[in-house]
Amino acid sequence: MRTDQILTRLERVFARLDREPERPAHLQTPQMSRHRVVLLGSTLAFYLAIVVAVLTTSWLVRLDWQIMFFRPYEQWPQLHAFLDYLVVLGQRGPTAVMVAAWLGWRSWRQHTLRPLITLGVALLLLNITVGSVKLGLGRLGPHYATEIGSAELFAGGDIFPSGHTANAVVTWGILAYLASTGVTRRVLSVVSAVVSLSVGATTVYLGTHWVSDVLLGWSAGLLILLALPWFEPLIARTEAYVFDVRELLRRRAETGRMPAPVVSVLTPLLSAGGKWQLRSPAETPAGAAEEPVPQPVTATVAAAAPVATKSTVATTGATATTSASTALTAHSPTTRPAVHPAGRPHVIRSERTPVTPVGSRRPAHTERAPARGTAARPVAGG
Repeated sequence: MRTDQILTRLERVFARLDREPERPAHLQTPQMSRHRVVLLGSTLAFYLAIVVAVLTTSWLVRLDWQIMFFRPYEQWPQLHAFLDYLVVLGQRGPTAVMVAAWLGWRSWRQHTLRPLITLGVALLLLNITVGSVKLGLGRLGPHYATEIGSAELFAGGDIFPSGHTANAVVTWGILAYLASTGVTRRVLSVVSAVVSLSVGATTVYLGTHWVSDVLLGWSAGLLILLALPWFEPLIARTEAYVFDVRELLRRRAETGRMPAPVVSVLTPLLSAGGKWQLRSPAETPAGAAEEPVPQPVTATVAAAAPVATKSTVATTGATATTSASTALTAHSPTTRPAVHPAGRPHVIRSERTPVTPVGSRRPAHTERAPARGTAARPVAGG
């Protein structure tokens, strides 16, 4: 007879992951090399220079106003429909879903969580760094500008730096960062650079950002990509922790299907003399074979006591009741409470011994006087 094991959905996923190849050995984690440190320092200096130029209302702010008055969306209106769709490549929601789907497939195939965890760390850094600068400087966009030639800072806005541009740099640049070969990394670097530049220029065309916003967004996204090797130890520890939790859940799922052994406190054994005795498992002889238990015994001693007493009363009467109670008390642990409560043991109606009543049930009242006006009636005759 053929029996096929029925696997749950979680077990099928685990079995599929076990059949997939492990993480390729040739994958190299990016290190913080001297070249990368130089690029990080240069990008940081460029970032600070843009912030200072906007704070001091320098030539960069005048350039922002000149391009705003130029209104590119009016100069080339035929590009407006296409660029409305292109700018979606910089929105955080759609791009994060697309890139996470691709990296999730890679994680599943390579049996590693590093791509997904790296994406999560990069997006978290992006939200913290870009969001704090946006809220801290509070710059208004071109459509909401109030004073010509002003930097429009600290006015309650949130467009400096450009979030679309920084998100495009980080989201598409993470694919190049996680590439497995040098050729793939170079190709993806070019693709991510073209996408991020296009998204930044599109925001200027639509009039939603200043030029300085886009420049700061490019540098902010590049800073995050360059600083990611510093977070590789954190990514590795997080991956190891997730796999440990997965192994723990897997073992719990495997052991949860096996029935747990039921160990009763006292095991009832019927002796040769026909009397019930309750013995603990430790007192059972090693070579003695256990007899089948006629009735399940609960873990409470007080619940097991009426069973033994009831059987004894049914077979041997009141004398056997006293013997069973004495044996039960002798074999029970000293730390447990008394088996029988004080008082007469309770038996059900069907087990009571029938008793035929003799004489009248009403007790005689000798001290009661006869009623007045009535004569004593004779016992027999008229």
